[in-house]
Amino acid sequence: MFSRLVLRNGIAVSNVVLRTAVPSVTAAPKVCLLHTSNQRGMPYKLPEYGGKVRMGFIPEEWFQMFYNKTGVTGPYMFGFGLVMYLINKEIYVFGPETVHAAVAIGLLVYAVKKFGPSVAAYADKERADDLARAYSGKNAELANLKNAIEEEQKEQWRLEGRSHLFDAKRENIQMQMELGYRDRLQQVSDAVKGRLDYQVELENLKRRTEQQNMVKWIEDNVLKSITPQQETEILNKCLTDLKTLAKAS
Repeated sequence: MFSRLVLRNGIAVSNVVLRTAVPSVTAAPKVCLLHTSNQRGMPYKLPEYGGKVRMGFIPEEWFQMFYNKTGVTGPYMFGFGLVMYLINKEIYVFGPETVHAAVAIGLLVYAVKKFGPSVAAYADKERADDLARAYSGKNAELANLKNAIEEEQKEQWRLEGRSHLFDAKRENIQMQMELGYRDRLQQVSDAVKGRLDYQVELENLKRRTEQQNMVKWIEDNVLKSITPQQETEILNKCLTDLKTLAKAS
C-alpha cells in the first residue's frame, strides 16, 4: 500500500518535473494555432529544422540554462542527483515496470537509430515533393498572373491609342465637312457664273438684234431713197468701172 502510494507520488512528481523542464510543451499551443488562426497570429517564419537535443530527448536550451549558473557539469549533476534523490527517498521504487521501461526505451532507441534515417529521408522526400508541387503551382499561377498583367498593359496601350484614332476620325470628319462646304461654294459659284453668262448672252443677243434691225432699217431707207434714175446711173457707173479695170488688167 505504501509502495503504491510512493510510486504514484513519484510519477506525479516526475510529470511535474518533466512539464516544467521541457520548454517545447509551453510552445505547443502556439504550434497548434498555426493552422487555425489568422495570419496575424502566425509567426514570421517557421523553423525548417528541429532544435538540438542531447541524449535523444533533452533540449540543448536546458543545458545552456545551467551553463550560466553551474558550469558545464551542472545539468548532468542535476539529473544524476534528481534520480538519486528519487531512488533514495523511495519516491521511485524499482520493480518489474523498471525492467519493462528499460527494455522499451532500449527498443525505442534502437528503432530510432536503425529506422530513423530512412524514415527521415522518406519524410524529407515527401516534404520536398510537396514543396515542389506547391512551388510548381505557385510558378504556374505567377505565370498566369504575369500574362494577365501583360494583356492588361496591352489593352491599356490600345486604349491610349484610342485618342489618336478619335483625333484622326475628327480630322476626317472636319475634312469631309470642309469638302462639302467647298462643293457648295463651287455650286453657288457655278450657278452665279451661269446666271452672269446668261445675262451676258442676253445682252449680246439684244445687241446683235438691235444691230441687225439697225442695218436692215438703214438698208431699207437707203433703198427707198434711191430713185430708178439713180439706180440706172449707178449701174452704168459700175459697168464703166468694170470695163476700166478689165482694160487695165
